[in-house]
Amino acid sequence: MASLAGRLAYTGTQVNYFLVCPRKLWLFSHDLTMEDSSELVELGRLIHETSYARRRKEIRIGRIVIDFAEAGGVIHEVKKSNRLEEAHRYQLLYYLYYLKGWGVSGLRGELNYPKLRQRVAVELTPAEEQKLEAMLGQMEAVIVRTEPPGRLEKNSICKKCSYYELCYV
Repeated sequence: MASLAGRLAYTGTQVNYFLVCPRKLWLFSHDLTMEDSSELVELGRLIHETSYARRRKEIRIGRIVIDFAEAGGVIHEVKKSNRLEEAHRYQLLYYLYYLKGWGVSGLRGELNYPKLRQRVAVELTPAEEQKLEAMLGQMEAVIVRTEPPGRLEKNSICKKCSYYELCYV
């Protein structure tokens, strides 16, 4: 088992990318960032900035960035679509895990999909924590590789990915 510091060395984006595509995780983790030129990423940023404007205040804690928090110990992650909900859920679970690793407990999470007017409650249970720890080990195995993992069979997610050109062009 990796040390606490090793398990808290990731960003929420890395957890998200691992579940979407290990190749994307590797590229991102090796400083090949393509998000700055993606119109879809820019649209996501705009949704972040305009949704929950009165409550939204981004909170940076070490390697994580929480979209906003509210009284009662609820942290929020805002997303434009629920299409990749599992990746979103584990990104938020990682935030809860990260904070627990630094001694902050009793928190809950909520995924917010403002365009869909949906909210999804997220709680770090012992079973989810165990799955997350296994996932972090798998992520490390991807990141330390000297070459990126193979590309996925092209699917609809790939067509909208900011890394598309590195995989299919």
